[in-house]
Amino acid sequence: MYVKSHALAAAIGSVMTVAAIQAAQAQENQAQAARTLDAVQVTGSHIKRAQLSGVGPVSVVDAEAIARSGATSVETLLQRLPASAGFAGSQSNAYWAENGYGTTQVNLRGLGTNRTLVLLNGRRIVNGGTGANSSVDLNVIPVALIERVEVLKDGASAIYGADAVAGVVNIITRQGFDGAELAVRHGQTRHGDGEETSVDVSWGVTGERGSLMAAVNYYDGGAVNMASRAPCGLTESDGRLVCAGSSATVGGRALLADNSSVNFNQVPGGDGDFYEPYSAAKHNYNGNPTLNAVNPIERLSFSVFGDSRVNDSTEAFVELMYTNRRSRQLATSGALGVYRPITLAADHPTNPTGQDLLLQRRRLEEAGPRHFAQETDTWRVVAGLKGQLGTSWDWSAAFNWGRNTGVDGSDNVANLDRVQQTLDRSLCSPVPGAAIPCGDYLGYGDLSREVLDYILYSSRDTGGNEQKSFTANLSGQLFELPAGWVGFAAGLEVRKERGWRDPDILTVLGTGNTNQQDPIHGQYTAKEVFAELAIPLLQESVVADSLYLNLAGRASDYDLFGRDYNYKAGLDWQVNDSLKLRSTYATAFRIPNIPELFGGISEGNLTTTDPCSGWAGLPADSVVRGNCQAHGVPAGYVQPGNTVLTTSGGNAGLRPEDATSLTAGVVWTPGFAPGLTLTLDYYDIRIRNAIQRIAGSTKLAICYNTPGLAHPFCDAANFTRNPRTGEVDYLSAQPVNAANERISGVDLGALYEFDAGGFDASISADVSYLQRYDVRPYAGADVIEYAGRITGGRGSYATWRGLVALNAGRGPWSGTWSTQYIGRAEDINAARGDIGDHAPSVFYHNLQLKYAVSKALEVSLGVDNVFDRKAPFIQSYTDANTDTMTYDLLGRRWYARIGYRW
Repeated sequence: MYVKSHALAAAIGSVMTVAAIQAAQAQENQAQAARTLDAVQVTGSHIKRAQLSGVGPVSVVDAEAIARSGATSVETLLQRLPASAGFAGSQSNAYWAENGYGTTQVNLRGLGTNRTLVLLNGRRIVNGGTGANSSVDLNVIPVALIERVEVLKDGASAIYGADAVAGVVNIITRQGFDGAELAVRHGQTRHGDGEETSVDVSWGVTGERGSLMAAVNYYDGGAVNMASRAPCGLTESDGRLVCAGSSATVGGRALLADNSSVNFNQVPGGDGDFYEPYSAAKHNYNGNPTLNAVNPIERLSFSVFGDSRVNDSTEAFVELMYTNRRSRQLATSGALGVYRPITLAADHPTNPTGQDLLLQRRRLEEAGPRHFAQETDTWRVVAGLKGQLGTSWDWSAAFNWGRNTGVDGSDNVANLDRVQQTLDRSLCSPVPGAAIPCGDYLGYGDLSREVLDYILYSSRDTGGNEQKSFTANLSGQLFELPAGWVGFAAGLEVRKERGWRDPDILTVLGTGNTNQQDPIHGQYTAKEVFAELAIPLLQESVVADSLYLNLAGRASDYDLFGRDYNYKAGLDWQVNDSLKLRSTYATAFRIPNIPELFGGISEGNLTTTDPCSGWAGLPADSVVRGNCQAHGVPAGYVQPGNTVLTTSGGNAGLRPEDATSLTAGVVWTPGFAPGLTLTLDYYDIRIRNAIQRIAGSTKLAICYNTPGLAHPFCDAANFTRNPRTGEVDYLSAQPVNAANERISGVDLGALYEFDAGGFDASISADVSYLQRYDVRPYAGADVIEYAGRITGGRGSYATWRGLVALNAGRGPWSGTWSTQYIGRAEDINAARGDIGDHAPSVFYHNLQLKYAVSKALEVSLGVDNVFDRKAPFIQSYTDANTDTMTYDLLGRRWYARIGYRW
């Protein structure tokens, strides 16, 4: 963790509110003196106070630390913190679809990006992506605008409302800027790829009546081809790693009527009728050359921040932001047979086998790779008033509007209806120039340009998110107790969220060679009120320099869910000058997001096993037999086929998730070591009614194996049967409130500031220990233990993570050496003893040097991953054979920055 002395004060402060409020409010001169101090509002509380002393386990990354990190995006900055874990969007992901390709997020504790609340200057930000998204796209916030980032690693729904289950990231922009500044940064990897260029221009003026700051920020990040880092996909064979490609071959893999598997010609210009027994080692396709390890992205932002004094006690403020993002992804050529089977009769003119066949997979290599692209526009406008009432009360009121719109799509997508037409000899014609040309899909090179032009199209999807809110807050001092003044804050918020996504019409119809998707349209409105108290219990007593009880409560009313109440209680005990103890207990909640609620409902025949098929032949004491009989399933019932018509998509019946969090910590500044501060915080978070998607087969199996059909999966909301035939005629695979999760661990922090040989130096350390992360996906299920594991879908949960930084400066020179540590983790899906069954401990070292040529001009040089540490091989991941969210795939890279201010 990057911190300075005032930043560490925020990390070691009290649970939720101030540790001290001016006790001499009754005397006007003392109150006025307190007002002259720089009263600030710290993440985790709405109560202002005259010192930045924190509100629980808060990490603060200030502007200097951000500059030393060399980060060009907020995502890079936050994902280095040990408190970040699990899976989130990143530019280093080959694919990331849940919140739209090209988006980036932060995932505190690994509990999910939608359980981390992201704020900008203490207010919510509209979700970002390509439509109906569930979290903030960090791309919309230029790093050059940031004054500091406050990360509250604690449940905070009582303070901020829904979604603050794992914690809060509050990004504070620069204020009071006077002058102009230009900064240019360029860098690339040691391989000469992955170029990054950013240009930041800022201008500001500050006067007695107010201030104004404007900025233009541009970023351009280049691509890194995946094959340059991982030439092919790897798998273990006979104790060694070998290339293992996709079974969607370029020639076409088919199953013949005699159950033999064959593959057709894969040699350009070869015999179009040639086929041979299919061999994975010989025929599988290596897609890495047509994938990117880092996808290119271009970002342009305009921002204006201003405030103006209306009178001696009131000022108006405004925040205007606009960001345009353009991102692209390279993808392998599409494959037929994935979403719709292709069958050819033995006498079909293109079938040389003499048998009926099922074309299982055929890659359209003749068309070349696909190119995905997105363009998003995000606007944010905040306008309001703030001021003072008397000498001890502050108030504010603001309107907040945000809107994100996106257009995305891909070229070289096959229209499956047209593919069938090119195979139907009653419709197509082999004559050149025919309206519907005939296609030959058996053998690479046999597809003509005319056929490709006829079957391929470019998809176009549109979508967006919108947020409107009004907030009003009041904070001050209520009355004086023997131990000091009682701090108070209260406020209200009315917020409306809306999301929509309209896929390409062929995608909606299931005609396109891609996942079938339905449109998503939904919205909800929230009305909330909150109140906080900071109550001094002791002051300058025998057992405590100070002891505060901090209380907060919030009532929320959602038009879709009804009312929800959350609270927070904590103690902040300053034992003496060198020792502080703190503890909080809080409730939190997360409301279902727009896709979970309003995702288009669709039906499809999914492979499903019915436990009641042939139940009469089971033993008489079988639980399944008794339950099937009790459900009225006929004795002679046999499941017709291996699929069941299943409903999927969103679920408007979802309820909010509930959570509780307990934190307890100690802060020690030992007197024998001036400049040293140590912190230790324990956390325990439990989530109930967690939203989970459960397969239809699992629901049926759990239901009929539960005595007396007592499991909730037996409810009619999950499945029903035809009363006459016994066949399952309705089965839901929609998300449900079924899971329970628990995570606990310890965070350790240290800061030591000292002088060494004429250098002003400091060492900061932030270490996170994950004790447990247990998930029970539904009632009665076995607990899945994620702590110390790498998962294929949720990300990596190494038991230990750390970040240590050494900063030193003397005269015009300064430098930083930082080390990121990721501990050993086992692959949850790999057999013990296999290659890649675990990832070893990894250290990444980063170096930056800065020279101040003058007060106006400074030059910086930096190297990330100094020792070019390679990413470990992990079985559970296919992209570049590793977890690109956790490990550095790019290797050593350098950057240079020049900044000029006048």
